[in-house]
Amino acid sequence: MTPDDPRFEQDPGPEEPAHDAPSRRILTGISSRSWEHPADRAALHGLRSIPVFDEVLRKLFGFFGEKPIRLAFQANSVQVSHRQFGRVHTLYQEVLRTLDAPEPYPLFVSQTPMVNAGAYGMERPFVLLNSGTVHLLDDDELQYVMAHEVGHILSGHVLYRTMLVILIQLAERGFPIVGLAARGVLVALLEWYRKSELSADRAGLLGVQDPRVVYRAMLKMAGGGQPDEMNVTAFLEQAEAYRESDDVADSVFKVMNLLGATHPFYVLRVSEMREWIESGAYDRVLQGDYIRRDDPEATYAEDLEDAAATYRKEAKEFVDDLTSAARKMRDSIFENLRGGGKGPGASW
Repeated sequence: MTPDDPRFEQDPGPEEPAHDAPSRRILTGISSRSWEHPADRAALHGLRSIPVFDEVLRKLFGFFGEKPIRLAFQANSVQVSHRQFGRVHTLYQEVLRTLDAPEPYPLFVSQTPMVNAGAYGMERPFVLLNSGTVHLLDDDELQYVMAHEVGHILSGHVLYRTMLVILIQLAERGFPIVGLAARGVLVALLEWYRKSELSADRAGLLGVQDPRVVYRAMLKMAGGGQPDEMNVTAFLEQAEAYRESDDVADSVFKVMNLLGATHPFYVLRVSEMREWIESGAYDRVLQGDYIRRDDPEATYAEDLEDAAATYRKEAKEFVDDLTSAARKMRDSIFENLRGGGKGPGASW
């Protein structure tokens, strides 16, 4: 896709001034494999290697359907266009061009003070920005967040991310099948979900092509403050100290802190980002040395074979647990219907 592709709307007039940003390299035909973190690739490849895992998720929520799920996420939001959130629209078009997105995924803004964003959908992905994010971040930082979410879409993350959000919502509402049958799936998805953020962070960097923008955005999203209240250098020092800590007890707490969390902590994400930059991989991509979408995937699959086998085994165990729990739930219901359980009028 070229920058002047007609599917990418151009700025319609003086009401929406173009974003005055340094020239960025258009990463023509770039494959998501160019930015995906090894831990994310291994986990996702392992999940995708088990057809039954994907099938369980699709069947578990298949009765919702693509359209109702999409509308449920979008019902309390405003679609971004040149007529609504024109500044955000202009910034987003630049992100799509820079990452050479195959299509212009819809963008929405939802009214909530929580600083966050997400990429959702099943067959038709879209990006949702919280209004708190739009208000807190400057133009470059907001582009980083949007590029991060587009990275999720290009990496094929959205189906699993959407299913995880729905599972969490159902669990919070006490939906019984979540507790009985889908707990293993939820844990497995959470483990992968955190790793997927590391990949999307790299896509976000490639979308803005300035590490300082990424560090500023993460600092703001971690602390919620304004530039005159915070210092990026101090934040980087904090991240470095966290990464280099070799205290065993501290390491245990690091793991415990991540359990149940959907996102890695920002200090860890900053450290991971710096490692990727220092490895030279980021510069190579900007120089045009990156994997294209039409490149063969044989080497990629071979590199993941050992790691994927581990995730395949773990995920298979989760699916077996899910099946066993569902069978027990069914047997319990039948037993009660036959009169072997609580009598009429008893509470469930």
